[in-house]
Formats: sequence, structure tokens, C-alpha cells
Amino acid sequence: MSDPMFEIKQEAKGENYGKFVISPLEQGYGLTIGNSLRRVLLTSLPGLSVTTVKIAGIKHQFSTLSGLKEDVVEFILNLKKVRFSGTTDASVKATINATKPGTVKAGDIKLTGATKIANPDLVLATLNKGAKLEADITVESGVGYSPAEDRPTDVIGVIPVDASFSPVKRVSFKVEETRVGRLTNYDKLSLELWTDGTILAKDAVTSAAKILTSYFNQVVNPKKVEKPQEEKKDELGVVGKLSVEEIGLPTRVANALIKAGYETVEALVNADRKELVKVRNLGEKSLKIVAAALGQKGVEF
Repeated sequence: MSDPMFEIKQEAKGENYGKFVISPLEQGYGLTIGNSLRRVLLTSLPGLSVTTVKIAGIKHQFSTLSGLKEDVVEFILNLKKVRFSGTTDASVKATINATKPGTVKAGDIKLTGATKIANPDLVLATLNKGAKLEADITVESGVGYSPAEDRPTDVIGVIPVDASFSPVKRVSFKVEETRVGRLTNYDKLSLELWTDGTILAKDAVTSAAKILTSYFNQVVNPKKVEKPQEEKKDELGVVGKLSVEEIGLPTRVANALIKAGYETVEALVNADRKELVKVRNLGEKSLKIVAAALGQKGVEF
């Protein structure tokens, strides 16, 4: 099969919008590519979001703050709508210190580092005269959606927040027939997307395509996945502390293991089988006896 030949054109664009046409595609590929891009655009692009907030004078989200027009739940719902631009692997600390009466906006959030607020005019709360709002906020990087329940904390006053990291708010596509010469059985894919203002629509599509490419590259040229070594010590529990004399081994085999330094089940299980075979008075037959004895204790050898 020859390499696919098609064009991608951006037919329309706005501040937070883009429409792209991909054509001509072999029949069926419009739906395949459209579905794949839509899923990745909505779930796999990285972004920044508020993950926790601590409000001075508040112990939990169902409390009320004197002089604040909104209740704490409503304030947190507004805080979730704040969009941040920038990239960071570490969490970003932010603060609000509002003391003047009137509206408190997203632009009043003080950030560290190069992170910026994409929607500074978003209203977060309204303060009455004499009231103040002090809050410590954590902003983190992630993908998709992370519910507050996934980030429990025992720190009094720290409130986990549902985090929506995706910079893409909405994606839609449609597939139509298109003509190539006299042939009409080709697909034309029209893809529309709306972002939160922290990424250009064109860049979002490019990033989504790169993510898909990385997955398909693993199918074509698979790289060996290194599995982390299992910590058998933790899994063995009480059994790991047993002496090799306590697991029903013949005296000869148990004595040989002890003389070689393998006094406990834990030491035995973590040993290199090739080294065990070299132990005096042990051999493959003895190791089969060891394996059977360990199996009786529920330990794989």
C-alpha cells in the first residue's frame, strides 16, 4: 500500500477556535482519524489546573466566610474555571490576598514562575466592606480529569479540588464524500475544536497527532518495556522471616542452605538460582524439593 496523500487545511480560526479539513482520505479513514483525534484532543493533551485550595478561616468547603457574598462551594466552583498557560512538571504555588470591597477576579491571583492566567477577568467572588479573602492555591500539570477524591489529604483546611486539565473544551467532526477525478468514494473530514485559550487550535491538533504517532510507532517498532522488579520482601510478610529449618526441608538441605548463608525464606527467595546450584550438597534435585516446600507456604520459587 502506498503512502497516504492528503492535505490538511485550516478553513476557519478564532481566538479559541479552529476548523480543519483533511482530504482526500481513503473510504473509512475519515471516521477512523476523526474519532482518534477527537478522543486524544479531549483526554490526552497536558494542561494546568487548580488541585487544592486553603482559605484562611475555613476548615472545609461547606463553611461560610464572613463578608463573602458567595459560599465557599461557589467560590471553589469559580476557581475551577481559572485557566493557566505555561508548562511545568512541578506544582505551582499561588495566593489570593483580597482586602478591598468589590469583585475578586482571576487576575488577582498571584503566581510564581512563568505560569500565567489565560482568563484574568473571570469573577471568583464578591467581598463586602471590611471583609477579606486569603487563600493558598496549588496548581498542577496533568491530563484529562482528576476528581478531588483521588487526592485526599489529612491537612486541616486544605480542600482538594476537581481538576480539569484538558486545554480543549469541545471537539466535533463530520465525514462527507469527496471527489478525486471521477471517483467519488473518498472521505473529507471536517474537524472543529474549541480551546480554553491556553493553546492554539492548530497546535492542539498537531500535539494530538504526535501522541497518536508515538503509540503507532510502538506497534511498528516495539521497544522493550522494562518491568519494575517486584519487591518480594514486602509480599512475603511473616513467611519471609521463617527459618529454612521451619518449612519442612530435609535436614541435609536445610543445613546446606544455612552454611551458605541462606538462613531465612526471604534470603532464599531473593537468591540467584544459579548461585544456589553451586552450594555444596545442593543440586537441581534439591532445589525442586525447596520449591515444593516453599509452594506449601504459598511462596513461588
